[in-house]
Order: sequence, then structure tokens, then C-alpha cells
Amino acid sequence: MFSGTYTAVVTPFKEDGTVDYTRYAEIIERQIEAGITGIVPVGTTGESPTLTAREHDEVVCKAVEVANKRIKVIAGTGGNSTAEALALTKSAIDCGADASLQVTPYYNKPTPEGLYRHFSAVADLGLPIVLYNIPGRCSRDIPIDVIERLARHPKVVAVKEAGGDVLRVSEIKDVCDLCILSGDDLLTVPMISVGACGVISVASNIIPHEVSQMVKYALGGNFSSALDLHNKYYRLFRDLFVEVNPVPVKAAMAMMGLIEEVYRLPLCTISDSSREKLRTTLIESGLLER
Repeated sequence: MFSGTYTAVVTPFKEDGTVDYTRYAEIIERQIEAGITGIVPVGTTGESPTLTAREHDEVVCKAVEVANKRIKVIAGTGGNSTAEALALTKSAIDCGADASLQVTPYYNKPTPEGLYRHFSAVADLGLPIVLYNIPGRCSRDIPIDVIERLARHPKVVAVKEAGGDVLRVSEIKDVCDLCILSGDDLLTVPMISVGACGVISVASNIIPHEVSQMVKYALGGNFSSALDLHNKYYRLFRDLFVEVNPVPVKAAMAMMGLIEEVYRLPLCTISDSSREKLRTTLIESGLLER
């Protein structure tokens, strides 16, 4: 149901710091034209921590409105408070989102039983949910046995794996049949080779057609062609994380004229050395002129 390529879309800001909904609509239209499967608004890449609750709801609703059922919308509606995750998810349901992305609750470090109850409570709302495992930001993995339990819930449909561990795909596939989406562009092809069903991508903000094609090749068993695209763009996949996400991807999009390079603190402008490295990679990838 959720196999394919999903873009974790950035949230563009105007120079005055407000959300640029005109640019946002243009970004989504570009994704649709490129043949992407769907988008994920207000995830990590969409700068969810710095949006107000009202903006969070508005960005999700705008994504659904622009997508207009042409592509899927998986709304980032997680949180480290179950009450907050429930409220955000209810709003996404009202807006018409196709699913929600539920990050591992961060900072308060719940027990495995707490994780199970948290995700189950959100799934009970009736919107399909994608579990989001990202230990680098949340201090812990979702244990495999918790995923196994959650997979019995009819509304838990997929897992986004962003822990940098291909073995997790096999471990999850060994206990349930959930769709597994890579959360790391560099590991998309390796993860699909052992059973993943797609990617939630940062790089597809920049090259949506190419990432989508790479995934289609891999899912179709044409790993030679998938590897060709991986090798062509692996430097871009790598350098979009030269600093904390989403700073490099927004800097790259600004270089390409797609958005204004505006962040909200505590995120700030990319360093000069990182900017030069990223610019060189964009040029070598044929995405910018010298």
C-alpha cells in the first residue's frame, strides 16, 4: 500500500520567517510532475520542531490540498507527548491525509510498553500510521518485539527505518510483514535488496525523478540500473547531511532557485566550508552550472 518513493518535503519560509505557501505549492507540483509516489510534510526535514501547532496543521492541510489525491500524503504528526500526537493526527485526518508518520517519542525515553501504548493510541484513531525509527534523534530504537506487537494492529502499515542499519530490515521481516521504508537515501538500494519497499527521501527534494526511478529499478529487480543511479548520486546523498538535516537540503534548493534560504533558530545558515562542499557536489552531479 505504501511502497515507492516519498519525499520528506522541506517547509519553505519567506524572508520575514513566515511559511511561504506559494513556494510550498510549487515544490509539491514539482514532485508530482516528477512521478513521486507521495510526500511527507512536517517531518524532520519539514522543520516540525519550529512550527507552531497552527502552522503544523496548516502545512499538512496545504499539502493535502495541493496533492489533490494525485499522490499520497503521509503527514508527520508524531510527538513525545501522546496527547500532542493524537491532536496533530486528528487534524491530519480532518485535512484528508492518507497516513501519518509517527516518530519514536524523544527525550522522555519511554519503556517498550510505553512505546507500544503510545503508537497504539494513535493507530486507534483509524488513520494508517508509519512507525518512524530514528535512534540518532530519539536516543533509542523501537524494539523489534514492539514492532511485532504493533504490526497486529490493522492501522500500523509500515516502518520508516532511519537508524543506518540494514540488518533491521531482515529482523523486522522475520517477525511481521510490514512495509519497510528506508529513511536514509544512501541505504535505499541495499535495504530494498533485503526486503524494504521504498524510501522516505531527503534527496528527492532535489532530484525527485532520479530517486523515484532508482527505487522503481530496485523494486523491479533491476539492481544494475538502480546501482548506476546510486553511484551517480551517492555524493549528493552523503553531502545533504554534511550538517544537520534540513540545513543542507534547504541550502541546495536555494542554490537551485527553488526556495529562499531561511531557517528558524536554533537551525541557522550552513557554514562556508559546508556550502562550498555542497555546491561542488551539485555541480559535479549536473544540477548547477560552474
